[in-house]
Amino acid sequence: MKELKNKYGDWALVIGAAEGIGEAFSIQLASLGFNLLMLDKNESTLLALGEKLKLDFGIQVKSLHHDLIDPETSVKAIDEIADLKCRLLIYNAAFSLIKQFSEHSSADLERYLQVNIASPLRLVHSFSNYLKAKNEGGGILLMSSLAGLLGLQYIAPYAASKAFTWNLAEALHHELKPYGIDVSACIAGATLSQTYINTKPKYGSIRPQLQESSEVAKTALEKLGKRAFFISGFSNRVNYFILTRLLPRKMAGRMANKVIKEMYDYV
Repeated sequence: MKELKNKYGDWALVIGAAEGIGEAFSIQLASLGFNLLMLDKNESTLLALGEKLKLDFGIQVKSLHHDLIDPETSVKAIDEIADLKCRLLIYNAAFSLIKQFSEHSSADLERYLQVNIASPLRLVHSFSNYLKAKNEGGGILLMSSLAGLLGLQYIAPYAASKAFTWNLAEALHHELKPYGIDVSACIAGATLSQTYINTKPKYGSIRPQLQESSEVAKTALEKLGKRAFFISGFSNRVNYFILTRLLPRKMAGRMANKVIKEMYDYV
C-alpha cells in the first residue's frame, strides 16, 4: 500500500468523502500520507472528519462543501486541483432510495442522474484530460455495486446507474492505460454502514454477509489499476460466480429479485 503515494503523488481527490466507505477511503489515504481534497454535501461531518485527519496524520486537508446535484460542482472540484499535484481521483458518492419505481419523484430521478451518472462522467473526463495535459500518470477509482449486475426491483435506478459505472471503468481501464492512467471499478456488496442500516432490511432465506467499510476501501486501493473491475469480499465473489457463470441470466434475475423482495417488501 505504501507504494500508492509514490505512484500517485501528494494529493487525492475523494468525492463523497465524509461517511461510510468514503470516510474509510479518507482515513486510509490519510494514513498513507496523502493530502486530501474531500468533497461532500454534509458540511458538519465533512469538516469534523477533515480536522480529525489533520490532527491524527499531520496531512493537509481541503474540505469542499458542495452538492453534486449542481452540475457546476464537477467544475469546481477540478478547479481546486489546478495548482496541486493531485493524480488520484476516487468517486464514491452515490444516491439510492428503496421504493417502487413509480413512486420516485422527478427530484429523485434528477439526483440519480446528477450524482450517479453525470457527475462521475464529467469528473473522470476532466480529470483524465488534466492528467494527459500534464503528461502524468494517475489513478481513477470508481465505486460500483453488485446491484449493477442484474436489474433489481425497488432499486431500479440505482442498479442501472451502477451498471453504468462498472462499464465506464472497464472501458477506460483499457483506453487510458497507454497514458499511464489506471482506472478500476470496485464492485461492493452489502456494506455495514449507517446508510445500509437505515434501509431496515429484513432477511429471509438468504442473509448477505456484510463487509466493513474499512475492508472495502483497503481492498479497493490495493487492486487499483491491476484489474478493470474487482469484487470486494469472498462471499460477493462467490455470488458473482454463481449468478454469472452457473445460472442462466433469467434464473439469476429471478433469484436475486426474490432476495430483494424478501428484504424490502414493505415499501
